[in-house]
Amino acid sequence: MKKLLLIDADCGVDDAQAIMMALASPRVEVLGITCCYGNTLLENTCRNALRVLRICNKLQIPVFAGASAPILGGPLLGASFHGKDGLGDAPDPSAPGQELLQKEHAVNAILRIVNERPGQVSLVAIGPLTNLALAVKMDPTLPKKLRSLFIMGGNTESRGNITICGEFNFVTDPEAAYIVLNDYTCPTYIAAWEFTCSSLLPWDFYHEWVNQDTEKAKFMKKITAHSLQVSESHKETPGKREWASGFVSCDSYAMAAAIDENFITEASVIGVSVELNGSLTRGMMVMDWTDKLKKEHKAIVIKKCDLGKFQELMMAALK
Repeated sequence: MKKLLLIDADCGVDDAQAIMMALASPRVEVLGITCCYGNTLLENTCRNALRVLRICNKLQIPVFAGASAPILGGPLLGASFHGKDGLGDAPDPSAPGQELLQKEHAVNAILRIVNERPGQVSLVAIGPLTNLALAVKMDPTLPKKLRSLFIMGGNTESRGNITICGEFNFVTDPEAAYIVLNDYTCPTYIAAWEFTCSSLLPWDFYHEWVNQDTEKAKFMKKITAHSLQVSESHKETPGKREWASGFVSCDSYAMAAAIDENFITEASVIGVSVELNGSLTRGMMVMDWTDKLKKEHKAIVIKKCDLGKFQELMMAALK
């Protein structure tokens, strides 16, 4: 039996990498992609998801437009690391158009798809968690019908990549992250920022990866060129040298765990939440090491992984 995955993404470059990993795996079936704002505007993330599906010859997979802003509104800053359009500012004039998007809203699609296959679907959330938060508020029984939830987001050591103490996906919509970590009671796996940075791949692997003689690899090399330049500039920046010293595809770690839980070699089983009010810590994931929150539902926060298996999945994504 193949694993059934529903992917919620703000399709930037690393989202594209993660989605292509899933599409290439014989172990899973992707039921759909629900889009939200994040790395760029919703209009762009939807278009980007369609571009990824086209290069993989998978345009039959439905794409749904979802939340266009955080629950409480606020500025949409985006992540310049992936370019203004989310895919490295490498436009394709022949990219699939918005007419290929499904008419159904992403939140409604999440509820419908999970209800059609109770206990079988795993959600893979690799963007801000707004769609997931809205879905559980519309149907509080949703988590009981999920097989599992895989999240790329949050942090474990208060290291920020967008604010002093906050990771991008959680800081972009802290209320949504809080709702998801507290209301989703299905098995929940988290690939946090520090874990991805400590599991980076050598740049030699990156160059081998994007220089495979395939259309997928050519596409990936094109859309990652901008990010590569940014990473090069960060090698001399205090606080950013560590993660710029290798290739990090953040969202792909959560996807690898969703494809095969044996990818995870060490994890902490712990209660987690999100800080909403701190002047310096808003959006930071809270690790309840002393169990003061008394949470019955504990998350599986990934600490280490099988990098050999990860490289195999990454290489297969572009073949």
